[in-house]
Amino acid sequence: MALPRQIQIATVSLVALIALGALAYLNQPEAEAAVQSTDNAYVRADFTVVAPQVSGRVAQVLVQDNQVVQAGTLLATLDDRDFVVALDSARAQVQSSEAAIDSLQAQQARQQSVIREARASVAADDAALRLARADTARYRNLAADGAGTVQALQQAEARLAIQQAGRDRNAATHEAARQQLEILRADLQKARAVLAQARAAQAAAELNLSYTRVVAPQAGMVGERSVRVGAFVGAGKPLMVVVPLDAVYVEANYRETQLAHVRPGQPVRIKVDALPGVVLRGRVDSVAPASSLSYAPIAPQNATGNFTKIVQRLPTRIRLDPAQPEAARLRVGMSVEPEIETGAGGA
Repeated sequence: MALPRQIQIATVSLVALIALGALAYLNQPEAEAAVQSTDNAYVRADFTVVAPQVSGRVAQVLVQDNQVVQAGTLLATLDDRDFVVALDSARAQVQSSEAAIDSLQAQQARQQSVIREARASVAADDAALRLARADTARYRNLAADGAGTVQALQQAEARLAIQQAGRDRNAATHEAARQQLEILRADLQKARAVLAQARAAQAAAELNLSYTRVVAPQAGMVGERSVRVGAFVGAGKPLMVVVPLDAVYVEANYRETQLAHVRPGQPVRIKVDALPGVVLRGRVDSVAPASSLSYAPIAPQNATGNFTKIVQRLPTRIRLDPAQPEAARLRVGMSVEPEIETGAGGA
């Protein structure tokens, strides 16, 4: 039995409306969806590669794979005998420099006494010289009046010349003593510079000795431990990795067509492939300033040859909300599916 015409018209109209609605929904821009999701997302952490700052033979390895450590925990030690010898040598050099400074300071003090003695000699010579000049003048007057002999005058003049020569000699000795003091001051400055250099060498030796103790730079879990006792390691060679599992985050690579309404602070639902049924909460932290392709050593030459447009992906960083016990089960590299609630569909 055929349906009434009105029902047929209503049915056709309803189907047409549904088709038009579906077509409009499918043709709307991808960014207009209220929820933006992707399966190109992974758990990340800013882990630290632990490497020694000096070369040496490994004496101890004090941690195991997957061991939780705190910041400052001793991870390994290197043979420190060479560094101890270098430190002892540096300390001896410091002591030698300090002794040289003490010697120069003592010489300075003694030179001050020599200067005072020379100054006193010059003062005594000045007094004797004044007396000799007065005697010479007196004998010259007596000889002129005939009351004195020429011999006495000659003797007085000779004594004056002797006193003058003695005074010149002592004045030269005084000046030499003063110049020697300046030399000692210059030597003292040089010795202090040598001491500063020796102390810097000692500080460097102490620092190098401290580098034989490899400690954890941050709290986390030990991973990729390659160091073994007895192995010779070079400065900068990776020994292990410390992963801060309490500071993991999600790096989601969204297509550029999904990010029009993504903003920092928007809520995110995170499904973890390794934890079925677990949904974690987070917030959008930031969107990368460039796509990963932009950092490639060899950039694509889009301005030459045939061009095929490829939708780019931009890393989006998502931080996890605190106080989620299940978040402690996350490990770096796990696959996740974040869903950002942009609210664009209801705008």
